[in-house]
Amino acid sequence: MARLKVYYDGACPRCVADRRRYEKLRTLSDDSVEWLDITGKAEQLRAAGIDPHLALTELHVEDAQGRIHRELDAYILLMARTPALRPLAWLLGLPGLKPMFSWSYRHWVLRRLHQEGRL
Repeated sequence: MARLKVYYDGACPRCVADRRRYEKLRTLSDDSVEWLDITGKAEQLRAAGIDPHLALTELHVEDAQGRIHRELDAYILLMARTPALRPLAWLLGLPGLKPMFSWSYRHWVLRRLHQEGRL
């Protein structure tokens, strides 16, 4: 399976917990996901073509071809790799529901960052 790079906020307890849950669900032999904590890595993010502010407000996933997927598209790509999460990936991608999930996600992230004083 082609490797993914997941750029996540390691200073966010929920993000770290989500990573741990994902790792528990994937198979033990599956090392196709590389997790990269974005905390304090503005220059590395820019070198990868990712705006550091957007990296805080949206999950970013780089596929094997070097394309960057953001927000729900990143989650869908990541979840589709794990059988237990594939139904959720499918649900998130439904045209009628995707905008609602996207709005909810952005609202939650911005509220969290504001409460943490990191916005």
